[in-house]
Amino acid sequence: MPVASKPAAQRLRITLRGAVQGVGFRPFVYRLATEMSLTGWVLNSSAGLVVEVEGAPDELRRFEQRLEAERPKASVVTVRESEWIPVQGSTTFEIHHSDTDSAKSVNVLPDLATCADCRAELFDPANRRFQYPFTNCTNCGPRYTIVVDIPYDRPNTTMREFELCPACCEEYENPANRRFHAQPNACPVCGPKLDGTIADTAAALRRGEIVALKGIGGFQLLVDARQAAAVARLRQRKHREEKPFALMMPSLETAREYCEIAPAEQELLESQAAPIVLLRPKSGSDIAWNVAHCSPYLGVMLPYSPLHHLLMRECSFPLIATSGNRSDEPIAIANDEAATRLKDIANHFLTHNRPIVRACDDSVVRLTRGRAGILRRSRGYAPLGIRVARNVPPVLAVGGHLKNTVAIGIGQDIFLSQHIGDLETVEARQAFERAIDDLCRLYSFKPEAVVCDLHPDYASTHWAEKSGLPIIRVQHHQAHVAACAAENNVEGPYLGVSWDGTGYGLDGTIWGGEFFTVENNQYERVAHLRPFGLPGGDAAVREGWRSAASVLFEVLGPDAVDSPVRPMLERKINVVRTTSVGRLFDAVASLTGLAQQNRFEGQAAMLLENEIGSLHTEEAYPLVSGDWAPLIAQVLRDKQEGLPIPRIASRFHNALVNWIVEVAVTSGVKQIVLSGGVFQNRYLTERAAALLESRGFVVHTHRQVPPNDGGLALGQVVMA
Repeated sequence: MPVASKPAAQRLRITLRGAVQGVGFRPFVYRLATEMSLTGWVLNSSAGLVVEVEGAPDELRRFEQRLEAERPKASVVTVRESEWIPVQGSTTFEIHHSDTDSAKSVNVLPDLATCADCRAELFDPANRRFQYPFTNCTNCGPRYTIVVDIPYDRPNTTMREFELCPACCEEYENPANRRFHAQPNACPVCGPKLDGTIADTAAALRRGEIVALKGIGGFQLLVDARQAAAVARLRQRKHREEKPFALMMPSLETAREYCEIAPAEQELLESQAAPIVLLRPKSGSDIAWNVAHCSPYLGVMLPYSPLHHLLMRECSFPLIATSGNRSDEPIAIANDEAATRLKDIANHFLTHNRPIVRACDDSVVRLTRGRAGILRRSRGYAPLGIRVARNVPPVLAVGGHLKNTVAIGIGQDIFLSQHIGDLETVEARQAFERAIDDLCRLYSFKPEAVVCDLHPDYASTHWAEKSGLPIIRVQHHQAHVAACAAENNVEGPYLGVSWDGTGYGLDGTIWGGEFFTVENNQYERVAHLRPFGLPGGDAAVREGWRSAASVLFEVLGPDAVDSPVRPMLERKINVVRTTSVGRLFDAVASLTGLAQQNRFEGQAAMLLENEIGSLHTEEAYPLVSGDWAPLIAQVLRDKQEGLPIPRIASRFHNALVNWIVEVAVTSGVKQIVLSGGVFQNRYLTERAAALLESRGFVVHTHRQVPPNDGGLALGQVVMA
């Protein structure tokens, strides 16, 4: 009987695009191919990861399957391309040097939290990296904040200043080692060093001093969260009156002592992104009253760098960990910069000599609809590209004025910068300009046009006008829904619900309670909140009592308004018309006595949502066709009759949800997209989604970018 012939070898080229560099992908491919006795090579290119593998056809197909199923945990593959190519007769499998000739479209990986293996080494007295605050491997450590150029190789990072010692070099060059080509690889012999000690820093914190610590993406200000006097000093020096401070807990167990933590919230806390997670506090804790006294939540994160792990092991109590800046300024990233800008805030400094290329603040998330809703997209998430359904033009989008981010479009990928912040100060605007230069340089990107908001007074709009590039102006609320539709690959037709505080409308008034039907990139405004006046214009954003006075004036007449803005309303002087749902929240919060001002953006709305608590009711105020007048009249009656605020808050939220359902039914469009800062409200978002879905609608909310203005740049690129 003839012996079956061995199948002829074939060769397969696989290209992976996405976050595929700096995650141990090449050594994984090497180990997999070697285990399966396949030959060929793997390399990093400016576009992603390229593998050529040769062997029996069945084995190559199995290799493809295992490549997808077993790939490194931190990797994100957005595109996979496979093609059969001529056999080359290779006899080994090798890791080749990076190819830098192709166009730059690879995702730069975000900074990753310390992995379990590195944490174990950190506290192992027998390990050569015992208590070394800069330990890392291919599964964790700094990425985005140290990379100067792509592809992501050591000479293209700030680690090029530190020459590997023989022991680290051996790890770096060994494909079987988890530190193979870990670009930040280092040890106490050859790596970065602290300027100061963890023990002294912990002692300063116990004394109630304010510490400036150089972290992964910039400086943080730390203080003992149990000492109210220390917290008050930090507020006074940082010029941050009431906005809540984030907390770093020593461990998950400690966090559980202070907060209610659902399984999905635990998963977020322990994820590689390690963001700040908004959690419900438990009563009776020793957290100082002034840490988050104006918020129903505590923003909590766990240690995410070796330095944090070592410090929290020494402290073992909750610390405030907030951005190393004064309010409305960018974070300090360089030692000399921090010494100058933070000298009047911090009593104690803990620095090191590893340079930071770009500032990257801590990300903030909140569980909504059972999954992470990103409120600030930065460390751990930025600058991962967002893959959209079709090619976008090579444009630069400069976002809005508040919570600014910028973005560029390359093919089907949109790369969004880290959170930059509000462009209120000269320093913030300089940081905005650096972020633009940085993103374009990193990707060797030359924009053909710049996309900006319609608002003529935004700092981002002014920059666009001076850029010398062709300008595309995009309406604020349309950009919101375009962003949400794009990240969910919604092609249309859809009903876009765009609710926020303020945005420049096509008619020159301030919008913020808008409905659009969208098809073939055409936006038709089909409904909006009944307009009302904002006496004092921008002052009404900060002072909610002004919105309350305005709606009282319209519902009950001039005699109902006993405030300094009555003459403005009577004469229509310095009164801007608005359809803003955010300002309607302010008005109701003021009328109930909850809040007369917004000490930080969205404070009154947050307090109104929190009042609902565990109350479940179907009762709702009337809000037919967005006419708030009957709603306000009933709020006033209920307040006068002593109805508890939680019931008023519930009826108000339910009214808004019912209005969304009303417009959705009228529109006849099955896909619903919810966007804008108002949809940071968990109760509103979840109830609206549940009610719409129960009626057969398909609801899309944000997953990858914030619903607030931090997501505008994504929508601007798509609309271009």
